[in-house]
Amino acid sequence: MPINQAKLQKLQQGDKSRIGGKGTPRRKKKVVHKTATDDKKLQNTLKKLGVNNIQGIEEVNMIKDDGHVLHFTNPKVQASLTANTFAITGNPEEKPLTELLPGIFNQLGTESLSQLRKLAQNYPTQETGGDLEGIDEDDEVPELVGNFDEPSKSEV
Repeated sequence: MPINQAKLQKLQQGDKSRIGGKGTPRRKKKVVHKTATDDKKLQNTLKKLGVNNIQGIEEVNMIKDDGHVLHFTNPKVQASLTANTFAITGNPEEKPLTELLPGIFNQLGTESLSQLRKLAQNYPTQETGGDLEGIDEDDEVPELVGNFDEPSKSEV
């Protein structure tokens, strides 16, 4: 069988325009396209548990043992009370507990309050090095002078 030298040279050059067919090299590895299969599997598992969407939740705070809080704003919350399962999806931010303090007192449990006490005891020593000289006793609220109820009674 005679070999056509021109054809052989063309095959050996590795012409880039050919996509498939006889004489093309095989693909080295299979390209795996990433899909949202994990999310679909999770949603199917949650559906089996019989979860329901809970509307109107503005924020979720998960307090960790090290004093940090996972803070979700406007999360999607799903719950199954029979399975005692809650699913919270959204973008969390990790914040220190002191940053969220004024607004989350009503969310704290007994364990978190004891942890907060420990944190409060260590807080002045961390900030000022143990010295409380920066606090003046003159910064107290002054006493009220006079009776403010009398002018309001005279208007009636």
